[in-house]
Amino acid sequence: MSVLQLENVSRWYGNVVAVNGVSMNIGPGVTGLLGPNGAGKSTLIHMMGGFLAPSSGTATLDGEPLWQNPEIYRKLGLVPERETAYDFLTGEQFILAMAKLHKLPDPNAAAKRAIAAVEMEYAQDRTIGNYSKGMKQRIKMASALVHDPPVLLLDEPFNGMDPRQRLQLMDLIRQMAAEGRTILFSSHILEEVERLASQIEVIVAGRHAASGDFREIRRLMTDRPHLFLVRSTDDRKLAAAIIADGSAGSVQLTDKGLKIEATDFQRFTWLLPQVARDSKVRLFEVSPADESLESVFSYLVAK
Repeated sequence: MSVLQLENVSRWYGNVVAVNGVSMNIGPGVTGLLGPNGAGKSTLIHMMGGFLAPSSGTATLDGEPLWQNPEIYRKLGLVPERETAYDFLTGEQFILAMAKLHKLPDPNAAAKRAIAAVEMEYAQDRTIGNYSKGMKQRIKMASALVHDPPVLLLDEPFNGMDPRQRLQLMDLIRQMAAEGRTILFSSHILEEVERLASQIEVIVAGRHAASGDFREIRRLMTDRPHLFLVRSTDDRKLAAAIIADGSAGSVQLTDKGLKIEATDFQRFTWLLPQVARDSKVRLFEVSPADESLESVFSYLVAK
């Protein structure tokens, strides 16, 4: 049972702070590293993978430093977000080369098992340069699995995959987690994390914004103020009724409709159609005005 540990880890490039004072423990099971693009997820994974030195703080695997410690690669498999395979090699040649680099006792058998695990036997004799994005993701996964590591770091592993490939990889990750492996995968897509991760770590602008299971993170996101744009047949009448109820923090009348900040999300979403019906106002549009991951996570950071 392997544990990755970050203690007050920061990483900066000149005056740019990519990761700022992050502490977390990643244990057995599936942990989702969730955050918008540019939040610092890849930088964290590179430090956990021993490819990047923390500017301050410590990053360890089972108590051993990750930086400048080649022995940790016996325990660790990495699927980076960027393309890292050699396009002129076939899938089988690439995985076999990885098995030989790890000095496995039977590299051919190990390569065969890894390719089968990601269901790429049908394409193993084709050159990687002719693979689709999803196929390249799967062959990278095979390269991370070839030495059967107890720890896996997966950086946006589902990018470019079609629905069938996503389901197959999700099933594989669940299976490996059930075997007791420690798996961390990054994503900016809530649905991927919800379906896979038992523990979620939220990163925003290089900072650790929240931690917990999906219900806790969902509650934090749902309980925040929500901004809606509403258009109707009588915006003024609707605004008066909403203000009278008190479920909205503010209501602004604009040339595009009503801008409503709902402080009680559940009550507001239940109340709005009731108020519209009672006031004999027809709703044309009800749309969230702040549902980007950046705005959601920024609220978590500010808490």
